[in-house]
Amino acid sequence: MKNLLKYAGFGIGTLGMDLSYGLFFTFLNYYLTDTLFLHPIFLMVLTTAARVWDGVNDPIMGTIVDGTRSRLGKYRFWLMIGASANAVVLALLFTNPGFTVTKDASVIDLGLCIYVAVMYILWDMTNTVMDIPFWSMVPSLTTDPKQRNLAATVPRAFSGLGQLVVGAATPILVPLLGRGEGYNAPGYRNWAVICGAALVGLMAISFLSTGKIPAITQAGPSQEKITFRAAWNTVKNNDQLLVFMLVALLMNTGWYMLTGLATHYFERVVGDGKQQSLFTILVGAGQAAGLLLLPVLTKWLKRNTVIKLAMGMAGIGYLGMYACRENFAAFAVFCLIGMVGVGSSFVGQTVMLSDIVDYGGHKLGCRSESVTFSMKGIIQKGAYSVQAVAMFLMIHLSGYDAALAVQPQSAKTAITVMMLLVPPALTAAALWVFSRKYKLDEERMKEING
Repeated sequence: MKNLLKYAGFGIGTLGMDLSYGLFFTFLNYYLTDTLFLHPIFLMVLTTAARVWDGVNDPIMGTIVDGTRSRLGKYRFWLMIGASANAVVLALLFTNPGFTVTKDASVIDLGLCIYVAVMYILWDMTNTVMDIPFWSMVPSLTTDPKQRNLAATVPRAFSGLGQLVVGAATPILVPLLGRGEGYNAPGYRNWAVICGAALVGLMAISFLSTGKIPAITQAGPSQEKITFRAAWNTVKNNDQLLVFMLVALLMNTGWYMLTGLATHYFERVVGDGKQQSLFTILVGAGQAAGLLLLPVLTKWLKRNTVIKLAMGMAGIGYLGMYACRENFAAFAVFCLIGMVGVGSSFVGQTVMLSDIVDYGGHKLGCRSESVTFSMKGIIQKGAYSVQAVAMFLMIHLSGYDAALAVQPQSAKTAITVMMLLVPPALTAAALWVFSRKYKLDEERMKEING
């Protein structure tokens, strides 16, 4: 119980992080296409450009964090800076400062496009400032396998709660806060301000709590100045990190296909936006249960076996949702099954990265915690970008028109296939790669950590 409370103080910041993260990754696309009516080709270019910049920005931030020396330590120094900046940018991103908006997507307001592009990229950058140092702390808190499972599970639990809150509340609060029907610009703005304020307050708790948690330090190479070249070599020469990146990219892309298209699916295909709130509650409940899967089942099964089981559950859940999409009760059952698997696999990813830090220190002589964990952010954003580019391309090619009350059948079919059939295919590929290429099991980690 003592350790649980200790890690709860550390992990609660992810609740605030995921209010911002969830609003960005789940609802921003719909806001841009159906509230600001921006052209999908512009949004495709923006998303791609932002991810190219992330490929440079995230490792640089990881390098900066690993090289930080301050009385607050190299991680805590960045938490409040990143949270405060991200909160401000989140509010600005969901605010139209006065640009002209027209339902004709072919009419381009250059000023609005530039404004959205700047805020979009700034959100990415400020998220990186807090995300990398936060998650980099996990392997530095403990090397004990069971404690590491706990240290990874607790923040993931708060993370899931944050996604549950923003996913369930946004369809209800945006209309209320905007004093209008449906999703509206004032409602988005007011809700973003609230989420940003919560982010700062909750991250302050993490900031204060982590001062009481002693971090592991390693003498020798890990204390040397970290250069960008060294960061690149950390990634290039760590074979298990490369395997992780591919597995996580496949799993996370499937996840973003499901959640990133949910608003379009329930608003435009099902025709009942309120069902999205129920769907999000199911997603949150399933993921919450999934958080327990890894620490509980590892009492009897090997950890990698549990991760494989979780991936299998995710794939079965996705397929079941597609098969039962006309029956919401059956859809809900398969949603819960799938989300238990997704939640457990996400905890597994955090633990995998923590082990990969130790493996990197053993193999390369340098732990490089923040550089390694910067790959988590790159993969998440890369997966979102694959989903977003595919979605905007689908909108452009399928006949989707945000100005229409009823979408053509071609658009409805495209949304359904992308949301419910692409994820199980990607999950199956991730399971295959993990089973064949990931080698860091309990026995290997005992050898590494002595």
